[in-house]
Amino acid sequence: MSTDITHRVAVVGAGPAGVYAADIIARSEHGEQIAIDLFDRYPAPFGLIRYGVAPDHPRIKGIIKALHKVMDRGGIRFIGNVDFGTDITLAELQEHYDAVIFSTGAIDDAALNIEGIDLEGSFGAADFVSWYDGHPDYPREWPLEAKEIAVIGNGNVALDVARVLSKHADDLLTTEIPDNVYQGLKASPVTDVHVFGRRGPAQVKFTPLELRELAHSHDVDIVLHPEDFEFDAGSDEAIKSNNQVKTMVNTLTNWLVEQEEREEDPEHRPASRRLHLHFLQSPVEILAGEGDRAGKVDGIRLERQELDGTGNVRGTGEFLEYPVQAVYRAVGYFGSPLADIPFDADRGVIPHEAGRVLGEDGQPLPGVYATGWIKRGPVGLIGHTKGDALETVGCLLEDLPALPGRTGGGEEVDVVELLESRGVEVTSWDGWLRLDDHERTLGAEYGELPDGSARERVKVVERAEMVGVSRSGSAVRV
Repeated sequence: MSTDITHRVAVVGAGPAGVYAADIIARSEHGEQIAIDLFDRYPAPFGLIRYGVAPDHPRIKGIIKALHKVMDRGGIRFIGNVDFGTDITLAELQEHYDAVIFSTGAIDDAALNIEGIDLEGSFGAADFVSWYDGHPDYPREWPLEAKEIAVIGNGNVALDVARVLSKHADDLLTTEIPDNVYQGLKASPVTDVHVFGRRGPAQVKFTPLELRELAHSHDVDIVLHPEDFEFDAGSDEAIKSNNQVKTMVNTLTNWLVEQEEREEDPEHRPASRRLHLHFLQSPVEILAGEGDRAGKVDGIRLERQELDGTGNVRGTGEFLEYPVQAVYRAVGYFGSPLADIPFDADRGVIPHEAGRVLGEDGQPLPGVYATGWIKRGPVGLIGHTKGDALETVGCLLEDLPALPGRTGGGEEVDVVELLESRGVEVTSWDGWLRLDDHERTLGAEYGELPDGSARERVKVVERAEMVGVSRSGSAVRV
C-alpha cells in the first residue's frame, strides 16, 4: 500500500477521546495515507486522565499506558500548548486539514440552583479536582479551612472529592500528588465529610471500585445511617437484575453491620476523621453564618426523600440541617463553547448527527466532527469513549473522499512552523517523554517514605516549567 499522504486530519483535544479517535483513523484501511495531528491546549497530553482523575486511582491512571502505546507507535503527531480559538482558528485549521475533530471534553461544573450556592465556602467539585490534579490554569492554593464539609452528589466525582478531603495527606505521597496540594491537604483541619445523595442506596451512580476505595483510607471511619437504607419494588428489581447494583448494596449493608459491631465494641477506638454517606436527602439551601461568618457557609439544609415504588423519589416535607463550613457540588460536568463552532448552551455540547457537527441550519458542516463528552455530554466511563469515537470516525472516513479538502492552496507551511512563527511554544510527544521522565526523577529524589515505598512522581504544575522541560531536550529518559 502506498504511504503517500492523501489527506490530513486534525484532532483538537488530546484526552482519551482524542487519542482513541486518532488511533481508529491511523488503524483504518487507508490510515497510512492520512496524516493525523493531535492538538491540546496544555503542554502535556491525556486530558481527563491527567487533570480529572484522583491521584490515588492507580488502575484508572493505568489507562495512560494504553494511550502511550498508541502514541509511541508513531503516525500521530502531538502538538501541545496550543489554544484553539486563540493560537489558531477553525478557518486556519481548514487551510491545513481536510477534516477537524473536536474532542475537548467537559471541564466546567454543572449548575446547582439553590439558595446560598454563591456563599463563600461553596465550591464546584470540578474546580477542586483541577486544583488537586495540578491543572496549570488553576491557582496553587485552596481554602481548606473547614472542619465539617458537605459534598452534594452520588457519582464517582463526589466520592473522589470526599475521599481526597477526608484522607490524610501522608497517605497520598505514593501518588503523583503535586507538592502544593500535599501541603494544603496536610494543613486541613477537617474532621467530618458528609456525602449527600438524593436517592437511595440502590440508585447511586458511582461504581463498585470507587465505593470500595473509601474503605482503604487510613484512620477514616465510614459512617452510615440506618434510616437511609430504604428499598422499594424498583430497588429490589435493580438489585436482582444488575450485578453492579447488587455489589454496591451488599457492600454498603455489610459496612452498616460492621459499623454496628464497632459501636458495640468497648475496645474500639474511633478514627480521627469520619466520612458520612447519606442517602434520600436533597439539598434545598446552603445556610449563611452570622457575625464573623456572615456571607460564609455555615450549614446545609436538606429535605428528606422517600422512594415511590419505582426507584424514584419524592419529598416528604421533613427538613434536616447539618453544620458545615464548606460545600462542594458534584452534580456533573458541563461543556464549554468553542470559537466558531455551533454550541448547545442548554446541554453543554456541540450539536451533531452521529458525530457530524451541525450548523445553524441543521445541516452537517463539511469536514467538522465531534467526539467524547463535548459530543454526548459528560456521561459514561472512559471506556465508553471508544465506541463514541468509532461512530464519529466512521462518518469521517465515509465522508473523506467527498470533502472539499484543504482550503490553503499553493505551497503549504507546516502548522507547527506557523504556530512557532507566532511565538507559540509548541510541545511535542518527545517533549512529553522528557516531562514524564522529569516528574519521575522528582519523585525518586523525594526519598524513601516512612512505609518504605517511594513516590511514583511529583507532578509539575506550572505551565512555564512544563513547557521549559518539554522543549529543553536536556532531561534523560529513565
